Amino acid sequence: MEIGITSFVENTPDPTTGNLLPAYERIANLMEEVELADQVGLDVFAIGEHHRPDYLVSSPAVVLAAAAVKTKNIKLSSAVTVLSSDDPVRVFQDFAHVDLLSKGRAEIIAGRGSFIESFPLFGNDLNDYDSLFSEKLELLLQLNKSEKITWSGKHRPAISNRGVYPRPYQAELPIWVAVGGTPASVVRAATLGLPMALAIIGGMPERFVPFTQLYKETYQKAGHDLSKLQLAINSHGYLADDSQQAADEYYGPYAYVMSKLGRERGWSPMNREHYEMMREPEGSLLVGSPQQVIDKILYEHELFGNTRFLLHMSVGTLPHKKVLRAIELLGTVVAPAVRKAVSKSKPGEEKK
Repeated sequence: MEIGITSFVENTPDPTTGNLLPAYERIANLMEEVELADQVGLDVFAIGEHHRPDYLVSSPAVVLAAAAVKTKNIKLSSAVTVLSSDDPVRVFQDFAHVDLLSKGRAEIIAGRGSFIESFPLFGNDLNDYDSLFSEKLELLLQLNKSEKITWSGKHRPAISNRGVYPRPYQAELPIWVAVGGTPASVVRAATLGLPMALAIIGGMPERFVPFTQLYKETYQKAGHDLSKLQLAINSHGYLADDSQQAADEYYGPYAYVMSKLGRERGWSPMNREHYEMMREPEGSLLVGSPQQVIDKILYEHELFGNTRFLLHMSVGTLPHKKVLRAIELLGTVVAPAVRKAVSKSKPGEEKK
């Protein structure tokens, strides 16, 4: 199983002091995080797209291109590319550059986006939320397969026998579909035979089992080879040398962001009791010692039979040295133990 990290490159105030890092410093820290993730043997580093003041990356491909020349082995992905409000031709070209710079390590995780700021910014109608994504995903997939294309749709000017360049280093860019828990999105990914990334940011992971079951069943019914199925689980989490240290260090930044989002979306504010409940063995937060994180990744693998796990640590801005230590533990302690355990598991042991 592949193990990696996702980041939205948030830049939030220290919940104790109120201090905010200069943007250039937070980006410099990110580059060090990606470099270290590569050095300790993690498989993937994925960077999200946002258009808000509390997130610094609006163009993941630009940042991933910088990371490409600083790393050697790690896969570099978006998480996600908000395809609904972007131009698939430009997305393909940008990630082809990342692929060339990294010698074949670029990926795209395409999604509709959980925030809506990019829609009015780029002149898109939210009433077209689903049709925009469906049409643009179709175009992106065609661009990935053919050097020259002829295409027409509703939301973008037609293309008549035009070549799109540069071509990537890989024969085709890996394109994943991000899903937050909508059955229609699951069915779309499975029908197209695309890898699926499922985000679990709250509730009990077990309640997401029907989505992964639906994905596998639809994938197979659509005639795709089940042995080639790829499924990623993305979860919030953080680790430190011991459990209490991890819990205490993560709570402040995490509660700040989740409470802020709660005010925007009508959730209850995060409190310590709820946080500790989420840290329980069957909860959604992977916060604790390396062994606790190992156990929970394996618990989720037992539920889902996933081929990739991505840990989202930077929900709120943590001290840079603490993040580097967490990445080191994830790469040198957690990932080897998880890979060893998964390699010993027999086919069919996980829930289908």
